[in-house]
Parts: sequence; C-alpha cells; structure tokens
Amino acid sequence: MRNLYKKIYLTVIATLLLVVILAGATWRIGYEHSPGAAAIEMAGELAAAALPAADLPRAAQEEALERFGGRLDADLTLLGPDMALIASAGRPIPPRFYDHDDGWWRARPTWRLPLPDGRLLIVRPRLPPRNPFVGLVVFLGVIALAVGICAYPVVRGLTRRLERLQAGVETLGAGDLSARVHVKGRDEVARLAASFNSAAARIEELVSAHRLLLANASHELRTPLSRIRLGIELFQQSNDPKYKAALERDIAELDHLIDEILLASRLDATKTVQTTEDVDLLALAAEEASHYDEACVGGDGVTVRGDPRLLRRLIRNLLENACRHGKPPIEIVLRRDGSRVVMDVTDGGDGIPEAERENVFTPFRKLGGSSEGAGLGLSLVRQIARLHGGDVIVAPDSTTSCFRVTLPIV
Repeated sequence: MRNLYKKIYLTVIATLLLVVILAGATWRIGYEHSPGAAAIEMAGELAAAALPAADLPRAAQEEALERFGGRLDADLTLLGPDMALIASAGRPIPPRFYDHDDGWWRARPTWRLPLPDGRLLIVRPRLPPRNPFVGLVVFLGVIALAVGICAYPVVRGLTRRLERLQAGVETLGAGDLSARVHVKGRDEVARLAASFNSAAARIEELVSAHRLLLANASHELRTPLSRIRLGIELFQQSNDPKYKAALERDIAELDHLIDEILLASRLDATKTVQTTEDVDLLALAAEEASHYDEACVGGDGVTVRGDPRLLRRLIRNLLENACRHGKPPIEIVLRRDGSRVVMDVTDGGDGIPEAERENVFTPFRKLGGSSEGAGLGLSLVRQIARLHGGDVIVAPDSTTSCFRVTLPIV
C-alpha cells in the first residue's frame, strides 16, 4: 500500500482479529481440560442413581429413561459397555456422537456421561441453549471494532504529520530553500520535523553563502581583470616598464584571489584534515613572521597536530590582514591554556567595533561603509581553525586589533 496510515491501521485490525481467534482457541482448549470433566463424571454418578439397574428388562429401562428425559427436556440414549443400544428416549441421537463429546460447539451440544457400571448415557438438550462461545466471539468482536474506531484518528494523525514532512521535503527538493514544516508533539515524528527544519536552515545558509561568495568573487575578479586589460593597452602604446610591473602585481593579485576562492570551496567540502603531522606552531609562526619587517613572535613552544600547509596559511592570512588593515607593530604570542594553545595576533590598529567582530569572518564583507572588501582571508582563517578542532575570534579584552586562535595541543 502507498499510504502508511492504512498499513498501520490494517495491522492493528489484523492483530485484533488474531487476538479474537487465539482467545477462542484458548478458551476451547481450556474448556476441554477444565474442571468440566469432573462435572461430567459427577453427572454420570447422579444419572446412574436415577436410572434403573443394568440387569432390568429393556422396557423398564426405556420407561425410566423416558421419565428422566422428560424432566431434563433432553433426548437420551443409553448404551451398554459394548456400545450396544439398550434404550432411548426422545429423538434418536446419531451414532456419530457415541464416540466423542462435542460440548458447547454446536447449536445443540451433546454430552457423553459414563456410568459407574460401564454403561454410557448420551444426552442432547431438545431446546438449544445459549452458546457461550458465540457470546465470547461477539464480545471480542465488539472490542476489536471499538479499538479499530479509536485507533484510526491516532494513526491518521501520525501519518498526516509525516505527509506534511514529505511535502516539506519535496518543496525543498524543488528548490524552495525556505521550506519548513510545523513541529507538533514531542515524539519521533516531531524530532524528525525539527531535524528537517534545522537541516533546511543549514542548507539555505550554505547555499546563500555560496551564492554570495560567487557574486562577490565575480566582482573581485573583475577589478584586477579590468586593470590588467587597461595595463596591457597602456603598455602596448608606451612600452613603459612601470606598466609591466603593474601588470605583474595585478596578475599576482588575481592569482592569489583565485587560490583563496578554490581553497575556500575545498575547505567547505572537507570535514576532516586530509594530511596530519606534528607541527611546531611557534617555529611556524616565526618563519612566517620573518617575511614582515614589523612582526615579532614570542611565547611558549607548543606542538599541534594538523596540516602544516593550512596552518601556515592561517598565520600568513592573519599577518597580511594586520599589515593591510592594522598598524605596526605586529606581534604573535603563543601560550598554553590547559589542553589547548592560544595564539594572539595583535597589531597597533584601533581595533574592530564590537558590532562588527563577527562580521569580519564573512567572505568579502565590507565594514563601516568601507569601499575595500575584506576578501576571503579571515574567512579562511576560521575555516582552517575549525577544521583542526579549534576556532578564531576577535579578542574581546583587547583595546587594539587582536585575533585569538585556539587549537588543541597534541
């Protein structure tokens, strides 16, 4: 079936029917092995006392059997020890009932009452009594019907929420990234709906970020390309070496920007560090700082586990950011903090406004109405730090510009 609620509902109904069948079978088995056998034996003793002795003539036994059957309002058949017919009263009882007792399972039940002297009395009521088994089946059937009626709204309500969730998934798959489903209840379906909303929000955030990255990247790429095109024209006209040097700088800038875009895309698709080794972070910072005249390094020597190329890129981007947007001197300080290392990269700039401290890690974000974009440098720093199990923030307790990187120690 295509509808889950029908499967669940029919499963409930089938289970109830099985309960009815098993209950009836259990009742029958229990009846056959119940104290009713002792009652049959007692009834045989009483019948033997009411009937004439076995050695009396058949006419006397038939007369006594007629009187006994009239009081019981039942058909009677009296058999000898050899199953030969001795006497009968009322309508004849078919011989097929001589060998077994069919109890309450027919409209007119028949009982076999063994007498102490070896004779067998077959008893069948003339008026059919109420059949308790039929009553039990009807009773259980009513229960099954009631449970089925009560279970339907519960099952339908469950699957209705699943249908809403399915509609939300289809809407999201069709391209509407704002699709969300209503979370109702606290059960597994509600948790599934909440997980879907969380995943949909994350997908929308990532797709929006990639769209923004693509739009900003295309804008940032257009600037050096325009300068390169203009520089080529000017160089062809004048053959001035300064235009050649400008072209080389523009090409280097374009190459650097493309490299950052590719690295950002690769890090977005990576959940773990691909290459890991022990890295002396203090030595790596000192090596990168040696390329900058106003930079110095100090603090504790610590070893972290990670990709040395990515960690080198993290330090380099922080130094370049300090040189471009801050003021000298630039200082890198490393210190241990329990099982983690804290690396502060500080410059002499005025610092970042508190409202913008998180925005600086957004790709190509322009702060304070500045016409100069922040590019991808700080965004890559955060991606690399989180990929290594750490993070980076703007230090809240600093009066100057200070970026604080936290990484786990080996």
